Amino acid sequence: MCLALPARIVELPETEVAVVDMGGVRKRISIALVPEAQLGDFVIVHVGHAIGILDEEEALASLALFAELAQSQNGAEAAKP
Repeated sequence: MCLALPARIVELPETEVAVVDMGGVRKRISIALVPEAQLGDFVIVHVGHAIGILDEEEALASLALFAELAQSQNGAEAAKP
């Protein structure tokens, strides 16, 4: 299964490179596939590459769903005997 996550661009240190914030974790990624990405944009990240740009509303909705999923998983783990 493949998973891509939304992240906000917080730095553009080099051409085709961005630093993104993923839930408080900063990571260098390639933005070669989305050269129009700008500081502050949300991008969808898969294996270290931005593969698309998301609008903020869509990105925040996706992040909320991931947080809800994580919370339900944590609750399920805590309920196991």
